[in-house]
Amino acid sequence: MSDYKDPPYAWVMVFSVFILSALSFGTLASISVFLKPLTLEFGWSRGQTSLAYTVISFSSAAFGIFWGYIADRYGTRWFGVVAAFVMSLSLFFLSKQNGIYAFYGFYFLFGAFGNAMVTSPLFANVGFWFRNNPGLALGITASGGAIGQGLIPYITGIIISNEGWREAYLSMSILYLIVALPVALLIKESPTREAAREMKAQENTDFPLSEREAITWICGAVVFCCICMSVPIVHLVPMLTDEEFSLEFATSVLMVLMFCGAFGRVLGGKLGDVIGSLPAYMVMSLGQTISVIWFPHISSVFGIYLLAAFFGFTYSGVMSSILVCTRMMVTPKFAGRANSLGSFFGWTGMGLGGFFGGYFFDLYGNYDFSFAFAGIMGVLNLAILIRFLLRINNKQKGFYSLQR
Repeated sequence: MSDYKDPPYAWVMVFSVFILSALSFGTLASISVFLKPLTLEFGWSRGQTSLAYTVISFSSAAFGIFWGYIADRYGTRWFGVVAAFVMSLSLFFLSKQNGIYAFYGFYFLFGAFGNAMVTSPLFANVGFWFRNNPGLALGITASGGAIGQGLIPYITGIIISNEGWREAYLSMSILYLIVALPVALLIKESPTREAAREMKAQENTDFPLSEREAITWICGAVVFCCICMSVPIVHLVPMLTDEEFSLEFATSVLMVLMFCGAFGRVLGGKLGDVIGSLPAYMVMSLGQTISVIWFPHISSVFGIYLLAAFFGFTYSGVMSSILVCTRMMVTPKFAGRANSLGSFFGWTGMGLGGFFGGYFFDLYGNYDFSFAFAGIMGVLNLAILIRFLLRINNKQKGFYSLQR
């Protein structure tokens, strides 16, 4: 095993999925930048507008399971190409929409045939290109999402300030097609996954629980974890502009949060290689939960940047740790479905958190309870993870770290 070298093309896959996930996650994060311009133009409430994040999350969740099944059965060779066209087309339609149901519909399309195709199924594929340090590889791949979540909203905010929200959507549409399509053509299926479909791969892991039980535990935790993380992702920019900070400052804070998140995803993945993916998940979850409740209570510029950096680092570490958990707990043949099931519950949590953040704002007129609610969800996530760890140790005494 120590003499085995991963194929060089494995890193081409890391690059490809890095770029595609950056574009996909960038669109989700940019919803926060569009919230106030759209509410001002159409008279929608904050809760109604932020429901678009819920729509894209739920469509990603529901269709992710379907694409996971297709990926396990037929592979992911053309997933990126389809997603590149659909993401661009959805953004083009969003630049032309004039009603809230069309607004929801085009985000649904983006989630179902864009985001759902370039996230979980392709992450599962990348993970099985690597035998050596799969956590590091997945962490680097997942960091693309954080880069996109920081860069795209910042660029979008500049375009909205200068040209308006319609021009911002249109510019994103053109950019996505130019960038995503050539990258999507580089996607190939991992040899391990191909062998698994042909029943040539060894179907076992050293994990003490069945892969289905392991995924059940992860899904139970992930839904609360993602409710916790989605409140700042969706509502940090409007919260800061409500407090009389400029849109440029607000988007720069989100960019710092996400860029620090890129490092968090790499470290979260590598930490999974070193101490085990479940302990890494727990450490990063603790940091996310402690930090999220402070956002409405910090008013200094330095404090806001510092808190955003810490939250971004830990919340992103959570995401790559979850990917490594799945990689180490399931077989190659089940990986696409396992990742997609985790993604289903994750996107469900993201959608609920995005909606309830706006709902509680409409209810109370500020974001204090929205972020407190996020913290409570983080505590529930940690409680499930602790019970999961105890279950592992009861099954196999002394088992505190996953197979490396």
